[in-house]
Amino acid sequence: MTVADSVGTDAVLYETTDSGVAVITLNRPDRLNSWGADISAGVYASFDRAEADPAVRAIVLTGSGRGFCAGAYMGAMQDLGASIDEDTDVSKIVGERHPHFLTELRKPVIAAINGACVGIGLTHALMCDVRFAAAGAKFATAFPRRGLIGEYGITWILPRLAGWGVSADLLLSGRTFFAEEAAELGLVKEVVAPEDLLSRALEYAEDLARNCSPASMAVIKRQLYGDANDDVVDVSARAEKLMHESMVRPDLIEGITAFFEKRPPNFPPLKEG
Repeated sequence: MTVADSVGTDAVLYETTDSGVAVITLNRPDRLNSWGADISAGVYASFDRAEADPAVRAIVLTGSGRGFCAGAYMGAMQDLGASIDEDTDVSKIVGERHPHFLTELRKPVIAAINGACVGIGLTHALMCDVRFAAAGAKFATAFPRRGLIGEYGITWILPRLAGWGVSADLLLSGRTFFAEEAAELGLVKEVVAPEDLLSRALEYAEDLARNCSPASMAVIKRQLYGDANDDVVDVSARAEKLMHESMVRPDLIEGITAFFEKRPPNFPPLKEG
């Protein structure tokens, strides 16, 4: 990796690998990386930077210390609590973008869930495209146990990942569950030893960066999230149009040529727009 640097604030660190992966690390370990204005500002700046960099082909999101993101920063919540009314601006805590912005990025986002993943932290993790988790990492929606509701799109993404019954249980109970159950429920791809988590997530991300067409991945992400609520006939017709477009890109010729020459493909970076 390159030397880590901060983006806007030391609350979020940004690194890149030689193979084209950006690693974004929430860096408030003293509070288990709970979500606040400092983290949100750094996260947005980091993802914007990765999205704009043609050398970056995949992104890994993780946390420092024992937490991935343990929900909203309770210090900020406590300050807010003294003056909560119907005009309260929760964006001061949540930030200017809802977690679903991750689904709108053109590059794949892999979550490396190193520890506590709760509330808005869980919502962000679920909006990533693929998730790895450290053995023993704790998960919870927690909303009803704080007098809150299913926030910022979790009621949209969770049923799509785990089904209706599981989602009702996790959202209504707000109970704590562990990485091993999260894998059984389909919320994470793999559970690995804590010391191997980042290297495993990087291995996966670097495979995408080396071997998958950035243009293809960008379109597939748009299909995945954009097709979620559409009729299958409309989805199929739109896919046919997208398939024709993919067949005139240089990525197709390179992918086929590399296959027959038994070498890694050399796909061009994403174009702007």
